[in-house]
Amino acid sequence: MTGQAYLDHAATSPMSAGVLDAYTRALREVGNPASTHGHGQRALEVLEGARERIAAAVGCDTAELVLTGGGTESINLALKGAFWARYGGGARPVILIADGEHHATIEAAEWLRDTQHADVRWLPLDAEGRLAPETLRGALTEVGAERVALVSFLWANNEIGTVQDVAALCAVANAAGVPVHVDAVAALGQVELDFAAVGADFLSVSAHKIGGPVGVGALVVGRRAKLEPLFHGGSQQRGRSGTQDVAGAVGFAAALDEVLIAGGSAPDPDHLARLAGLRDRLVAGIRAADPTAIYRGATGPDERLPGNAHFTFPGCQGDSLVFLLDAAGVSVSVGSACRAGVAETSHVLLAIGLPEAEAAGALRFTLGGASTEREIDALLAALPGVLERARAAGLS
Repeated sequence: MTGQAYLDHAATSPMSAGVLDAYTRALREVGNPASTHGHGQRALEVLEGARERIAAAVGCDTAELVLTGGGTESINLALKGAFWARYGGGARPVILIADGEHHATIEAAEWLRDTQHADVRWLPLDAEGRLAPETLRGALTEVGAERVALVSFLWANNEIGTVQDVAALCAVANAAGVPVHVDAVAALGQVELDFAAVGADFLSVSAHKIGGPVGVGALVVGRRAKLEPLFHGGSQQRGRSGTQDVAGAVGFAAALDEVLIAGGSAPDPDHLARLAGLRDRLVAGIRAADPTAIYRGATGPDERLPGNAHFTFPGCQGDSLVFLLDAAGVSVSVGSACRAGVAETSHVLLAIGLPEAEAAGALRFTLGGASTEREIDALLAALPGVLERARAAGLS
């Protein structure tokens, strides 16, 4: 990581030596898992072993797990595929989407609105980023559940780290007979994901957020869920054509083994405790360095991702702080890396009710398995000077 203090694991988290070794060994193997000869069948055996591990990690059956080319594809397949399957020539045009979602969800929903006759309704969040079950219930009643094709929301917010009451939200949708998609990309590895228990119909995850390969993800498709494919040409998986990435699946499974209890879906308690300890040290240090900084998102121990800390700094511009910290050897972000390079205020902070002037001073700090106390100390050493320079230069 070139000597920088890296505090942007929500954007991507580095592969450990063990994950990289498993991934590269699998890359050296020859064989298409759809082939019937020995090489192909060996590749299939390796692929299905990795699929079993990924399925166990999210609490679903292997038959329900569709491997994808990352979290963005997974989300697009869920929203578009479910809408096309349910729309039925106009009977169910409405999609209910929580405010503050990842741009993969927002832009997929907007595309369906603009080109496929979808009626997108946005569900408001509270000041800590929660979608209340009562809000969802009210929207279903107002719109008419029989008109709704799909509900979609984040398991945990990728910017401010707030964890939703997924089971309660799914129960509301299930009672109305409406399918639910849950974006669990940010939650994987930090919250136990049990697809069968929460009652969702679709669930999206991605490998590189937990130290797996980039370009590898999965969509869980419940046995009774209906899904139209995005593209065609082989039908290798339910709802997805294309040669399956054996090495990517192996790398994904290896990364899961490093953050979850062996063979299961629960995060390793030692891993969680370490993340939470580093985060709490970071939060305390930021508050000491700048008492005016405001901690955003839920604060309860089970209400927030242990590897997430999010602040707004009055009188500062987040993009300027990122630049100054980078010059000081510390990598952080203002929010989702999918919007990197785009000068815009966080839509998540606006969704929870912040005025644009306050939201402009946001910084997100996210931790992973490779994070160290040294990196926290590097941030805390650099931050006071960075804040002073930002405010003195009038960067707000």
